[in-house]
Amino acid sequence: MVALEAGDPDRLGPFTLVDRLGEGGQGVVFLGRGPAGEQVAVKLLHTRLTADPEARERFLREVALAQRVAPFCTAPVLYADLAGNQPFIVSEFVPGPSLRQLVDREGPRRGAALERLAISTATALAAIHRAGITHRDFKPANVLMGPEGPVVIDFGVARAPDSPQSTATGASIGTPAYLAPEVLSGGTAGASADMFAWGVTMVFAATGRPAFGADSIPSVITRILHAQPDLGDLGAPLRDIVAACLSKDPALRPSAEAVVARLTGQPTVPVRPAAAAQAPAAQAPAPHRPRRTAGPRARAARP
Repeated sequence: MVALEAGDPDRLGPFTLVDRLGEGGQGVVFLGRGPAGEQVAVKLLHTRLTADPEARERFLREVALAQRVAPFCTAPVLYADLAGNQPFIVSEFVPGPSLRQLVDREGPRRGAALERLAISTATALAAIHRAGITHRDFKPANVLMGPEGPVVIDFGVARAPDSPQSTATGASIGTPAYLAPEVLSGGTAGASADMFAWGVTMVFAATGRPAFGADSIPSVITRILHAQPDLGDLGAPLRDIVAACLSKDPALRPSAEAVVARLTGQPTVPVRPAAAAQAPAAQAPAPHRPRRTAGPRARAARP
C-alpha cells in the first residue's frame, strides 16, 4: 500500500481514494472509503484503455462474472460506474496479504495451514466452476489471505463458456508459470486449466517456488510442456492430488469438487475429470445496478 501518485484521482463517485493497493495491466486498485467511512477497493481502468471498446467490454464482463460467483469465495462487487470517462469497479476490501506476499514474507505453508489453504481454494474454484466460469488466472497473487479465510480475486481475464475466447487488445491469458500445457499450445482454457494452476499454486505455497520453476519464460514454458513438475517435499495426501492436477493431459486432471472430496476424507467419491466438471453456461446477468456498500469488514479485488 503506497500513497496516491501525481495524477491519481482523489475521488470517484461517492468514494474517496486513500492509497494505492496495486497496479496491473488492466487498471489501478486503490484503497477507498465509502460514504459511511467503510473501507473498499476501487479498481480504475487505465486511462490509455478508456477509449478501447474491447477494454471497456472486458471491464464490464469482469463485473458480470464476479456477480455470478458465490460471495463466500471472492470479493463481491459493491458498485460500478462503467459509462463515464473514468470507468471503475468497487469491491469489498480484504484486509490481508496475497498468498504470494505471505509466502515471500513468512516462508512456505506447512501442516494444517497448508491443508486449510488447499481445501479453501479448491472449494472456491469448485464454486466458480459451478457458476459456469473459468478463472484463467489463478495464482498466488490472486489469492488473498483474509481474516475469514482465503478468497480468490481478479476476474479480469475470466471467461464463461458462452463468451469469446479472446481478451482485450494486448491482454494475455494468465501468467506463464501457472498456465496449463494445452493453453500454452493454443488450446482452450477450461476448468481443467484452472486445476493445473491450482496445483502449481499449492506447490508454491508448500515450497516457495512454482512447480516448473520461475526463471526465464521460455525455460518455464518448455518444462510445463515436456518436463515433470518439481513437487519438493510436498507430503501425502496432497502430493498425489497435486500430481494428478499437473497431468499434461487435461482429461486426467480431477475436478475441483473431486479434490475437495479427497482432501476432506471422502476417498470413495468418484474422481470426475475437470474437463467435464464445468457447469453449463448460465443466463446472462441482469444489467448491473449499483449496490450500497457493505460495512467495515469488507473485502477487495487486486489488479
